[in-house]
Amino acid sequence: MLQHSFIGRNLLDLVFPNICVVCTRALVRGENILCTNCNYELPRTHFSTHENNPVHQLFWGRIVLNHASAYFHYRKGSSFQKLLHQLKYHGKYEIGIELGRQFGHELLISPHYHTVELIVPVPLHPKKEKERGYNQSLAIAEGISQALKVPTESIIERKIYAETQTKKSRIDRWQNVEEAFHLKHPQKAEGKHLLLVDDVITTGATLEACALSLRNLNDYQLSIAGLAAA
Repeated sequence: MLQHSFIGRNLLDLVFPNICVVCTRALVRGENILCTNCNYELPRTHFSTHENNPVHQLFWGRIVLNHASAYFHYRKGSSFQKLLHQLKYHGKYEIGIELGRQFGHELLISPHYHTVELIVPVPLHPKKEKERGYNQSLAIAEGISQALKVPTESIIERKIYAETQTKKSRIDRWQNVEEAFHLKHPQKAEGKHLLLVDDVITTGATLEACALSLRNLNDYQLSIAGLAAA
């Protein structure tokens, strides 16, 4: 029976090969999403252990944060751009979970995230989520949740269907998302250390707007985690 299962799996791999999403080489046993070489070459920031890293500085004077970080550097045109395109536009939900899990294990060694009690994904508008089939930030949040052993809750909703943020300036991005978010379950967030999760941090406008939806909460802390920093 085991032999038949092994043969069946090998045949399936021949028809639908499990390949690295960056270099397209066939993955071997023990590899997931990325081959060992591409995983090693992933341009990680290690910002999670740095007190005043560039992502945290991005929000200075805008919102009060416990800490902010991103897992890897995003460069347009780089081979790792494929990761985010596959995650956001090609149905590869598992990329978010796997990289979120890796990111979560990095957050585990940072003192800034030891007290996180609730992980909150940045929401998509229901129309956009229906078009895409899922929320990529939720996939990342679920992966981080697996590592931190902390629950994920979609307590923020997006009320306004905004245009894509791609190619917009910081001011345009802010005007595009201002007042777009609403906290729908405040009782689940009161008094907790929240971790707000997004896919790519560029100007921080979307995350700032999400954070402002929390402003009427009492006695809470907020940290931010982005899968990539542009």
